[in-house]
Amino acid sequence: MKAIAIQKFGSPEGLAVVDLPAPSPAAGQVLITTEAIGVGGVDALIRSGALAGYGFRTGHVPGSEVAGTVTAVGAGVDASWVGRRVWAVTGTGGGYVELAVADADAVLPLPDTLSAAHAVTLGTSGVVAHFALRHARFAPGESVLVRGAAGSLGIPTVQLAARGGASAVAVTTSSAERGDRLRELGATHVLDRTGATTDDAPEGYDVVIDVVAGPDLPRFLDRLNPNGRLVTVGMIAGPPPADLATHLTTAFRKSLSFATFSADTVPAASQRAVSARQFAGATPLDPVVHAVLPLDEAVRAHQLMASGETFGRIVLVP
Repeated sequence: MKAIAIQKFGSPEGLAVVDLPAPSPAAGQVLITTEAIGVGGVDALIRSGALAGYGFRTGHVPGSEVAGTVTAVGAGVDASWVGRRVWAVTGTGGGYVELAVADADAVLPLPDTLSAAHAVTLGTSGVVAHFALRHARFAPGESVLVRGAAGSLGIPTVQLAARGGASAVAVTTSSAERGDRLRELGATHVLDRTGATTDDAPEGYDVVIDVVAGPDLPRFLDRLNPNGRLVTVGMIAGPPPADLATHLTTAFRKSLSFATFSADTVPAASQRAVSARQFAGATPLDPVVHAVLPLDEAVRAHQLMASGETFGRIVLVP
C-alpha cells in the first residue's frame, strides 16, 4: 500500500512516498480503507525532529486521525463494523496511509451527513478546543482571546467560545481577510500577531487560549485580567521562553494562572462522547477545510502548514 514516511527529520522535504505491506488488524483492532487523513500540528512537530526525544525514528509514518470505511476486524471485534463509515484515532502515527489500523475503542461511526474530510477537520481539533476551554474554566460572560485563531485548533475554539456565551472573542491572525473570516465564525475583535489592534478590543481578557507559544507568549500572559487564565495547547512557534518565570511577579500580583493542555490527559471515553456530539451536530461547529490534497502531496501539505497562511484544516486523500 502507499504511505508517507519520514525519511529525514527537518524540513517538509524529508517526507517521502513509500510502499508498505498491507496491514492486518490485530485482536481488538479494525482495518480502515482511508478516505480522508487529517494533517495536524503534531505531525509537523514530529517531522521537524522537535520531538526526537520521544523515540520517533526515520521511517515513522505520521498522522493521528483518519476517516474511511472499515474493511476488516481483528479477533474480539464485532463483525458488524465491516462496511461502516468511521472516524478513528490511530495514535501518534500511522495515519498517512491507504489502509490504517486503529483500536476498536478509538473508532466512532459517522453520520451519513458528515463527509470524511469534515470528520477529520472536526475530530481531534474539536475535542481539544472543547477541553481546552474547560481546562481554562471558561464561563459565559467572560472575555476570550484566541492566539493563532486561523488554524485547525483555533477555529473551533473561536466558535465554541462565541457560542458558549463569551462577552468578547478576540483573535490574533496575520491579515484583514483572515480576520473577516474569523468574524463570520464568531470573533468580535481582530488583533495582529503581536496582539496589537486598531479597533475597540479589550485590553485585558479573562481567558487566553494559545496555540502558538514561542518567545512572545509572556506578552499574552500580560494581557490577562486579574484572576485570568492562559492555557497553551500548541507550540507552532516553539516552546515558551526560558525566562517565563521572570513574569511571575505580574502573575502573583494579578492572581494569574498559566497551564498547558494535552488531550492525552482526558479519558478516551470522554473524548469520544464529545466527538460524537460534534459529529451529530449537537454541538454546532462549522468545519473549515483549507485544502484537500492527494496523499502523495504530503510534502506540499506540510509546506502549506509551515507557511503560516492556512485557514483551517489541510486534508490528505488517497
